Amino acid sequence: MSRVENYINDELKKHKKICFALLDSENFEDIAGVAKKVESLGASAILVGGSSAIDQLDLDKLVISIKSIVSIPVILFPGNVTGVSPNADAILFTSLLNSEDPYFISGAQALGALLVKKYNIEPLPTGYIIIGDNTTAWFIGRAKGIPFEKSNIAVMYSLAAQYLGMRFVYLEAGSGAKKNVSAEMISNVRKYYDGLLIVGGGIKNSLIAKELAEAGADILVVGTLLERDPDWEKKFNDIIMAIRS
Repeated sequence: MSRVENYINDELKKHKKICFALLDSENFEDIAGVAKKVESLGASAILVGGSSAIDQLDLDKLVISIKSIVSIPVILFPGNVTGVSPNADAILFTSLLNSEDPYFISGAQALGALLVKKYNIEPLPTGYIIIGDNTTAWFIGRAKGIPFEKSNIAVMYSLAAQYLGMRFVYLEAGSGAKKNVSAEMISNVRKYYDGLLIVGGGIKNSLIAKELAEAGADILVVGTLLERDPDWEKKFNDIIMAIRS
């Protein structure tokens, strides 16, 4: 465990539940300004990335611009090997466990590992599990999406992640998902998985956020709300207040 992982655990001790803001570089004009605002509203970290490929030089400029204006960690959430920036604080080193393509389970990880080592980016070992289908992450990652009502399958994958040494599991409904991961699925995974449980996709308001946090999610990831809702600042603030109450 290193600096960012220790910081995350300290934040969880302080607040019990925390929220990361996911900023997809392709969807914001003033991404650094948005990062500064979510920091002031209570985000514990900024995730930078997306499912589609991005130019590595542009990504690095983006990370530098965000880090120049915020003090919370900037964590990479790569969709491919191009999603590695030497200036990030950490990276969700994910294996898409329910992909049907070995490239997204271990191939891309092998290709990117030396860059992570070379740039001295802190890796956060994460089992990435896509729930549902018809989202960008599902399509790009060639995932065999777990049906929303099949929580026992999510439990099996999460427990496998734990036995493989992954200290984080990320249950992902996908950016812009019409449904969020259910509280029932989160609760069942929580009964078995001992690491930190991240949940993202379809978290549109504080009621959903509170339900998922109470079900057992440690970290909620909010992204699409920040991109599409004109009232996102108030709703993001409400989410932070709801999961900390």
